[in-house]
Amino acid sequence: MSSGDKALYAADIQSLEKIHSGKVRDLYAVDEHHLLVVASDRLSAFDVILPDPIPGKGEVLTAISNFWFQRTQGIVPNHIAEMTLEQALPNAAEREQVASRAMVVKRLKPLPIEAIVRGYLIGSGWKDYQNTGSVCGIELPAGLRQADVLPQPLFTPSTKAAVGDHDENISFEAVEKLIGEKLANDVKETSIALYTYALKHAESRGLIIADTKFEFGLDENGRLHLIDEALTPDSSRFWPADEYQTGMSPPSFDKQFVRDYLETLDWDKTPPGPKLPAEIIEKTAEKYREAQRLLTENS
Repeated sequence: MSSGDKALYAADIQSLEKIHSGKVRDLYAVDEHHLLVVASDRLSAFDVILPDPIPGKGEVLTAISNFWFQRTQGIVPNHIAEMTLEQALPNAAEREQVASRAMVVKRLKPLPIEAIVRGYLIGSGWKDYQNTGSVCGIELPAGLRQADVLPQPLFTPSTKAAVGDHDENISFEAVEKLIGEKLANDVKETSIALYTYALKHAESRGLIIADTKFEFGLDENGRLHLIDEALTPDSSRFWPADEYQTGMSPPSFDKQFVRDYLETLDWDKTPPGPKLPAEIIEKTAEKYREAQRLLTENS
């Protein structure tokens, strides 16, 4: 894959009403019970959508999400609908444009939080620990090093910010106030169960999932569903197990590679985002494809 390959920055679907455009995904109304979700090749970093797409990224995100949705139904139902893409999008030309990057999903009521699970001490969690000895208010043992495995996976929720705004970490008590005690506990237990299951599978494929983010929604009966995406390089930090060591930030199969490049620039992390060199685009595309291959091939 090269940056010359055709990338999809935004789908051109005229036959359905577009009801939301996120950092990566565009949502279209199919009917009162269904939505069409299209994963573009847009890349956001530090909550800013960058001007250059990563060719094939949306296809990779869709394939990996479908892989996990299929395998985690025993833990929690998900938003994938029985309606086919042909039924949802009868226009053949439009369907061909998005076939490998579209999901037909149930219309659910999304919860106003992002459910983050951390298994390793890295990223903002590491910075927090250095300053406070805790991560998101959860106290940890002294003497931990960067990239150390945590004594147990931590549930560290955040608010779900609008495009361009920054998500903010919130306490579990704040989640209980937002969505109620029982649902907050269900989300926490389900998130940790999903992470634990995925971590085990990834380890069998030579990958470590350092942390991940889930989103959930409710059906008309108040039943919890996994929505959006699941355990992709956009929502998770993947490390090659054979290169993992503590005391440093391990190399990763995700957009951390782009973040690291952006950190070398004189950019204040506000829009507009800087353009990416061709080699950064190509290497990022390769990393996404490699993550897909390692996680899903022969499974």
